[in-house]
Amino acid sequence: MTRLGDSVQRASALLAQDLSSDPTVEQLLAETGSRRYLDLGDLSAGEQAALIAARTVDLLPSEEKLAEEIETRRAAGESLHVKLGIDPTATDIHLGHAVPIIVLSRFQRMGHDVTLIIGDITAKIGDPSGRTAERPPLTDEDIARNLAGYRDQVRPFFDFEKVRFRHNSEWLAGITLPRLIGILSQIPASQLLQREDFRNRLAAGSGLTMSELIYPVAMAIDSAEIEAGIELGGVDQLLNMQMGRKIMEIYGQRPQLVATMPLIEGTDGTGAKMSKSKGNYIPLTASAEDVFGKIMSIPDRLMAPYLRAWTEWTDPEIEQALARVEKRDLHPMDLKKVLAGEVVTALYGVETAMKARAGFVAQFSKKSFSDVESLPSLDLAEHGGEGIAALLSKVLEFTPSASAARRIAKQNGLRLIVETGGEQQALVLPEADALRPLGEVVPEKLAEAGLSGTVYLKAGRKIAEVRGA
Repeated sequence: MTRLGDSVQRASALLAQDLSSDPTVEQLLAETGSRRYLDLGDLSAGEQAALIAARTVDLLPSEEKLAEEIETRRAAGESLHVKLGIDPTATDIHLGHAVPIIVLSRFQRMGHDVTLIIGDITAKIGDPSGRTAERPPLTDEDIARNLAGYRDQVRPFFDFEKVRFRHNSEWLAGITLPRLIGILSQIPASQLLQREDFRNRLAAGSGLTMSELIYPVAMAIDSAEIEAGIELGGVDQLLNMQMGRKIMEIYGQRPQLVATMPLIEGTDGTGAKMSKSKGNYIPLTASAEDVFGKIMSIPDRLMAPYLRAWTEWTDPEIEQALARVEKRDLHPMDLKKVLAGEVVTALYGVETAMKARAGFVAQFSKKSFSDVESLPSLDLAEHGGEGIAALLSKVLEFTPSASAARRIAKQNGLRLIVETGGEQQALVLPEADALRPLGEVVPEKLAEAGLSGTVYLKAGRKIAEVRGA
């Protein structure tokens, strides 16, 4: 049996046990968490291809072709050359960005060669995929700063000591105009303009620059220059990666395989993909407690895609757990706690994950918030004159900014909780109240509802006591 098979056998036994039990969950997290460092080199070519295919939306030309390519390289004493391109366009990375990195890590642990392409040239153009307007170009300083942050933040998912880094300025900066024209002359303009995002922008009368049209070609040249065997990316990158196959043919090379990963839905359950602009994301720099709480806030239907995206569970293990939920042999809340523990384990380790789990249970499984030790607090005498959004960001540090606090309110996540005799009543605060002074809102809402008692301010999953109310 393979090393992964042994691990699956042990984990499956734990998944059949009581997952509300801390000792069982701790053993499970230790078992599945250790797979992030597991040598997968003993898997057959077919098993490797199946493990990759299980986490992709598209695998082109096919799973069988990937297995065949791995086997052919093995027979020649070689390994598959895997490419992932990164345009370092942001300083904050969230869990959605980690999805292709996790798949890349599996290739790495299977023994294949991995190259990360740093798009220091293409970042200055800006990937137009899915955008409604041209993205502002980045400076060299922006790119260097963002790249340093990217490496630090995704490090828990990937071993950077076993990877090759290439900047596409190595070849794109020196490409001559005759060479570029020679390549472009073999690509029909209609092929570029058939992209849905381009068509939508043109139909709406929005601008579309020549640099954006050339972007997929420039990105595709990267694949030819490093002679990639397979390229990874989000499903929104499919057309760009297929262009890579075309360019490699122009270069007289065997076209690369293509593997796309899903775009993960955000934590708010609205169907929108995880995005910083929508406030429905989980940053990789978030505290263990915050990560755990955000996962616990998701709708139950997101547990399956989140398990597939961020854990090392195999499909049979995921199906085993979901079948128990379906049979009501496992409470969805218990499975969600395991999922939250898995994500925290990836970022901070099992011990920290179990502490976050204990903290969540202590804070949110009590009938009375007064049972929870060391809740932060706001005193109306001291802070009553300040706006609620400002207090959440600057005093309590519950949100990164006042605008983030307003987004929580817009999603009905900002509330006053009034507790009397162990009973709780929630008063939802609209976005307009987030801008008003706490000292005005609290007495007004209590009077309107005819309530009195201990008052708490709740923003998402975070709670503070309001004293002097």
